[in-house]
Amino acid sequence: MRRSPIPAAAAALLLLASASAFAPAPLARSSAAAAASTSALALSPADVSILLADAADAVADAASDIATTASTSASDSAGDEASKSFLPTYSKASYYTTLALYAASFPGLWSQIKRSTKAKVKRKTYVSPGEQAEGGKELRQQAGEIMAYMKANNYEVAEAGETITFRGLVARSTSQAFFLTFCTALGMASLALVLQIQFQDLVLPGIGQPNWFYLVLLSPYAGIYYWRSGDRVDDVRVKLAESDDGTKNEVTIEGNDEEIDRMWRTLELSEKGMVRVEGILG
Repeated sequence: MRRSPIPAAAAALLLLASASAFAPAPLARSSAAAAASTSALALSPADVSILLADAADAVADAASDIATTASTSASDSAGDEASKSFLPTYSKASYYTTLALYAASFPGLWSQIKRSTKAKVKRKTYVSPGEQAEGGKELRQQAGEIMAYMKANNYEVAEAGETITFRGLVARSTSQAFFLTFCTALGMASLALVLQIQFQDLVLPGIGQPNWFYLVLLSPYAGIYYWRSGDRVDDVRVKLAESDDGTKNEVTIEGNDEEIDRMWRTLELSEKGMVRVEGILG
């Protein structure tokens, strides 16, 4: 470590004290001149001690200042290195890959809002014990149970024949409207977060730096869109058939997926090719 020089005043006093204490006696001169010179240069031992103490204090103060400066510099350097080592970093490849996946999945929100006003139509075949099976039902009895179920759920017979078409009115749901609004709010909030990160320095003329989270205010329009679509008309087609040996009745149903699910549970039907297993809780 480089030391700072001793202050000039302290050095001069130290040299003067040393010279006064250890200098050889002057050559003989006239008595008056010698007496005057001796009285001018002579220092008492107390004065020499004071000068030496002041010089030592000055040297100690200079050494303390040097040590304090070195310690402060070392702390600042360590702090700068630590702050540099903890700077947040991320992989641009991972960031843009995640951004691309988000952009590809975001249209699913609009698809969910559009599909909420339409029925999800499926076609499934179920079986039940036939007339020849133990505890089974005749085909006519099975048809009567299906007719009673559809009537209880406000469905009317629209067409009768080999395939019976039931038509019913499905009322709009308040809970569905609130659910769509909630999902849209979450989607808009996530979109606002992505835009806030991607366009941090964007400044629009006349607006300034935009607050993307105002997009969340658009979420109620999803519920309004669903509600304005009103009630919808659903058709359910049912076809009954009996196996050759009369041990099974086949019921083919085509209609709204939710309605089909309620129907087979209520009528205790089993999907063809599947084995019905009772739940643990019944």
